Amino acid sequence: MFIARAIVTASRAGHRAPFAGPRHDWTRVAAKYLCSFGKIGGEPLRISDERIQKYLDSLRLEYYALKVQEQRTSQQIHRMMALSNVVEMYEQRKIVVENLGSLKELKDDKDDEMIQLLKEEREAYSNILGRLDREIMEGILSMDEDEEYGSLIMEVTAGVGGQEAMLFARELFDMYCGYVEHKDWEVEMLQTEGTDLGGIRHATIIINGTDVYRCLKYEGGVHRVQRIPATEKSGRIHTSTVTVAIIPRPDDFEVDLKEKDLKIETKRASGAGGQHVNTTDSAVRIVHLPTGIAVECQTERSQVKNREIAKQKLVAKLMQQELEARFASTQALKKSQVGQSLRNEKIRTYNFNQDRITDHRIEGGTVHNLKGFLEGGQQLDDMIDKLHRSERRKQLLELISKASDQ
Repeated sequence: MFIARAIVTASRAGHRAPFAGPRHDWTRVAAKYLCSFGKIGGEPLRISDERIQKYLDSLRLEYYALKVQEQRTSQQIHRMMALSNVVEMYEQRKIVVENLGSLKELKDDKDDEMIQLLKEEREAYSNILGRLDREIMEGILSMDEDEEYGSLIMEVTAGVGGQEAMLFARELFDMYCGYVEHKDWEVEMLQTEGTDLGGIRHATIIINGTDVYRCLKYEGGVHRVQRIPATEKSGRIHTSTVTVAIIPRPDDFEVDLKEKDLKIETKRASGAGGQHVNTTDSAVRIVHLPTGIAVECQTERSQVKNREIAKQKLVAKLMQQELEARFASTQALKKSQVGQSLRNEKIRTYNFNQDRITDHRIEGGTVHNLKGFLEGGQQLDDMIDKLHRSERRKQLLELISKASDQ
């Protein structure tokens, strides 16, 4: 009578009925599948733990509170969808635990066939319970308590190391462009400042897409590169840095640049540039009158192109200022990410001689194949997934500790 419900529960959870394999005592089978992901007070925390049950109950209440709302924001819809699968599995788990408890109360009959049937039912429920526990754990680890943004501003800036830092800034920038393509996101260029050797001093882009902030927020920080530069004659390994800043961008955010608010000045370009230097008024300076922010551009020979680039720079600066005003913590967030761009503040090291990438924030954060990693494809995605799970574990343990103290 119980086994039919087990099969129904298994099919709803997307599992086949677990009758294959050797038979064990049901208590040992259940213990085998108890999932743990961390420790509180020195003891491993499992789905069956009272503290995590309390946390799951809070998720269940949150889900149904969102479900009955007549109007929901896009973020609330996203949160409800993330909660739905976990809540459904948690409710299925309650049924399985209840049925397993009922089986425990049944006394083994002297009939050998009945004894065997009871053992099979206990084993079936235990296997289902184990699978549900693993998938519930997988579900809550993949969730995120932070707000989700479908858009962000990424800044890539050369740090310590001169031209070598600028060259690596270009490689990192290209890696992120490759990752954007890998994830099928959209990118909008705001500002780039290149060098004669093909590097970049600074680049600012907007990236739009599903889970974009959830993925890329871990890339904010100091990236350290160790290698022999192409210009190094003595073969010494140099250490340089590049800083990456990630600033979330709300859905309702945009910068309205009005011509009446702009003071545009032109002048003759200075520096290297051939016959057009000091002969045409191609350099452009724009002042945003309401804020006093000023930008210049003289990278192109055409005044029209320099004006367009200068406007893009101004939009980037205004956007950053507005976001920092809207989020009081954004400046602290950026400062915590980029620090002072010093070599010892690194979050990740790219060692070319050893063909190694090491993320210093997680255990097992070392991988190889630098060429593949810098393409911005699956290898970078795997590293980001490790970072997310590591941070989520810490976050989850803190949430459960707080819930257990209440």
